[in-house]
Amino acid sequence: MTDWIARANALTPETRLFIDGEFRPALDGATFDTIAPRHGRFIAAVSAAGEADVDAAVRAAARAFESGVWSRADRRQRQRVLLRLSDLMLENLDELALLESIDSGHPIGDARGVDVPNAARTVRWYAEAIDKVYDEVAPTPRNALALVTREALGVIGAVVPWNYPLIITAWKIAPALAAGNSVVLKPAELTSLSALKLAELAAEAGLPAGVLSVVPGFGPVAGQALGRHPLVDKITFTGSPAVGRGFLSYAGESNGKQVALELGGKSPQVVLADVDDIAACASSVAWGIFYNSGQTCHGGSRLIVDERVHDELVAEVIKVGRELVLGDPLNESTQIGAIASARQLERVLAYTDIAESEGAIVYGGRRVRPEGLDEGYYVEPTVFTGVDNAGRIGQEEIFGPALAVTTVRGAAEAVRVANQSEYGLAASVWTSNITTAHTVARELNAGTVWVNTFDVADVITPFGGFKNSGNGRDRSLHAFDAYTALKTTWINLGDSPLSNN
Repeated sequence: MTDWIARANALTPETRLFIDGEFRPALDGATFDTIAPRHGRFIAAVSAAGEADVDAAVRAAARAFESGVWSRADRRQRQRVLLRLSDLMLENLDELALLESIDSGHPIGDARGVDVPNAARTVRWYAEAIDKVYDEVAPTPRNALALVTREALGVIGAVVPWNYPLIITAWKIAPALAAGNSVVLKPAELTSLSALKLAELAAEAGLPAGVLSVVPGFGPVAGQALGRHPLVDKITFTGSPAVGRGFLSYAGESNGKQVALELGGKSPQVVLADVDDIAACASSVAWGIFYNSGQTCHGGSRLIVDERVHDELVAEVIKVGRELVLGDPLNESTQIGAIASARQLERVLAYTDIAESEGAIVYGGRRVRPEGLDEGYYVEPTVFTGVDNAGRIGQEEIFGPALAVTTVRGAAEAVRVANQSEYGLAASVWTSNITTAHTVARELNAGTVWVNTFDVADVITPFGGFKNSGNGRDRSLHAFDAYTALKTTWINLGDSPLSNN
């Protein structure tokens, strides 16, 4: 732990915007302070992109795209650059992990063991896919040939949240770059440092100037400028429903650009009476909501449990929550780190009062201070029982380590209650009956449904939601396709030259 703290104190992170292949301050000199959630103290002053900076980044991206330096480069050249970027991410594992940890509050063990390796794997996976995606030949009449080919869209605006900065950045920029697009990335103002380091590594890997720019800044300024820019061909955004709908408006008011949205969730973990292993189920349920201090878009924040196993399961979940090691993110033994900001901390804590006002019983729900820290943003794992699914605790995305427990009887009621939500990002079902598992999974309104597990993920499968959780998908070859447009080339072959023989 002392070593990680010493490294953190010695860090001098890059804080300038990265535009057209170089780091530069904002044109108006504006900056904002980035704060470490582990102790609530200043890390660095980061350049704040204004409208003029975003315009410069977008125009550089458009020039690079039109020049063909990346968009028309040989597929294997793009592949080599992205493979090199993946290698560089792993070679700089400790620095990227440390930046991610101090900026977001992730435990350093998760940053080193999960965040950076998964982001690097995502980049590598899309690099390897570049020369394995085939175009099509349509079934035309014999006197014609129709080719259906994929072409890059152009300039992609990627706006990412603060909860998993590096992983979600990789989900968006890797397929976009692999397809031949240029990307302007706006990281969340709370967590910009790893994105700027990634830009440095991308340049070192050989990505041409202008193909990737990084413009930290505030949503109402930099984000809106990106969303409204007429030279941006697509926006991909992960965040809140309100901001997502804003990007739809920006698209309609500008050039009608494509918009792909992932807007969070209130994901149900459905546990039926015939669940096999209560202890294993409880561990998965607890980790499904307490991991990353509950700051996960698809976190299993609702437990819909059959009354016949309610008491035993809830007791086990509370036990697991109390055994998890909450502490300084720079301690390698820490399992639950910090809430990302003081504002988010206050939001999460407010739900304890809301739960009590709605008649729920609260276990936990208090602010805590880990040993050795007198400041920082920490909330103990929290369980609300006796929750009315129609109330605020049952419906609103808390985005903290808070589990809302609602009791049902039977699979039919469980499905009905689980689907009573404006969200539809993810869900799980726990049962020992394979027929029940398939039936319930089909009925749950969610982009991902896990059976007898939760939050098992990989780049090979698509990720996204239904209803107010948004549209579009990150990950998998479906994401690669989403950063391309289909072109049909119809060739008239005329009469066969063999017909005169």
